Formats: sequence, C-alpha cells, structure tokens
Amino acid sequence: MLKEFKEFAMKGNVLDLAIGVIIGGAFGKIVSSLVNDIIMPIIGGLIGKVDFSNFFISFDGTSYDTLAQAKEAGAATLNYGVFINTVIEFVIISFSLFLVIRQVNKIRRKLEPEEIAPVTTKKCKYCMSEIPIDAVRCPHCTSVLED
Repeated sequence: MLKEFKEFAMKGNVLDLAIGVIIGGAFGKIVSSLVNDIIMPIIGGLIGKVDFSNFFISFDGTSYDTLAQAKEAGAATLNYGVFINTVIEFVIISFSLFLVIRQVNKIRRKLEPEEIAPVTTKKCKYCMSEIPIDAVRCPHCTSVLED
C-alpha cells in the first residue's frame, strides 16, 4: 500500500497540482498586496482619503473610528469595505488568469498540427461535379468512372 501511494504521489499530475497550489498561494499574496497597498490607497485618495478596509457597520450601536477598534471592543460588524477589497482582488486574479490561459491557448494552437480532414469526395472528370470517392458511375452525367 505504501508503494502504491508513493507511485501515486510521484505522478506528474499530482506534482504539477502541488506546484500550482503553492504558486497560486504566492500569487494570491502578491495580488492582495497590490490591492491593499497600491490600488485601494489610490482609489481612496481619489475619492477623499478614504480607507475601504475601514468601511463597516457596527451592530452594537457604538461608533468606532476603525475596524480594529470595533474588533478590539468585541463588537459585531458588517465589514463591507473588506468585501470590496476582496472583490477587487478576485477581479484582478480572474483577469490575470484569463490573460495567462489566453496566451497558453495561443501557443498551444500554434504548436498543434492542423487536422487534415479525410478526403470523401472527388470530381467527375466528365462533368466536374462533386461525387463520393467510392463512386464508379457519376450520378449527374451517368459516366462510368475509371480508377
């Protein structure tokens, strides 16, 4: 059983998946930093020095200046600013993956040979009509066809 597990774990697809998950996690951190540290501050500055991560609704009736203060006080909050950040992260990750997959598909199409459709018809040498390749007599002009 240990031998079978070892064979399974060492298959190319399993290793490729593991590498993809690790790289995906690192890519997610990069995108999170891009959104939280670059994009959202720019957007916040454009609309009036607003930090989206501090957009929340407190359910205990108390007004807090930051989300950290509300969490420290143990207040239940609806964190719609954090949700906005997460949606922007998702859009960026989705668009990035779209661009990568699009390029991979372009390269794959260039590398794959074009499929050649099998020949199923021929032309009658007397009337030039398309006829089945196995025909021995033309259905249009009734000429006997020689091989």
